[in-house]
Amino acid sequence: MISDVKIVECTDSVYVQPKRMEYLQDGIRKRWDMVGVHDSVAILLYHEEHHSLIVVKQFRPPIYLKNGDGYTYELCAGIVDKDKSLVEIAHEEILEECGYDVPLDRIQKVTSFYTAVGFAGSVQTLYCARVSESMRVSNGGGVDIESIEVVEVPYGDAKAFVMDETKAKTPGLMFGFGWFLENEELTKR
Repeated sequence: MISDVKIVECTDSVYVQPKRMEYLQDGIRKRWDMVGVHDSVAILLYHEEHHSLIVVKQFRPPIYLKNGDGYTYELCAGIVDKDKSLVEIAHEEILEECGYDVPLDRIQKVTSFYTAVGFAGSVQTLYCARVSESMRVSNGGGVDIESIEVVEVPYGDAKAFVMDETKAKTPGLMFGFGWFLENEELTKR
């Protein structure tokens, strides 16, 4: 339950750095406010025994300010803030958030794309991995003060889930589900 909400000025953060770019474009002087943020990885997880896609549900304060609920459905993901390869960070996030120990060679890169292009322009690298109960080492849920719920979306419900506007979802999740549904052969390996 969320309570005692206060909005205060953020003057120092390791996650976002406000910036202003001033520039000349076609002879017109312009400026643009933005934030510097970390790049990220996201992982689309397909549970081969349950024939489902695994997502995480967690509280996001900016969404709370928009809809009064604040809970979003997202792909398992994390910021790139360690001196590790992207696939190693993806592996770590799968383990921490969802509780599966997936071998590095079974985490496949799909593509990279820019997110939040109007104010941040960070790069997210999307991975895909198949999981099974034999890989489960915990219930997941995140580390430290994270409060993450692992949710399985049955494969047959994936399209309806993406289109359900009552559930706050990220563009990465929507893209990942669309990509997966277009590559249905991945469910048959």
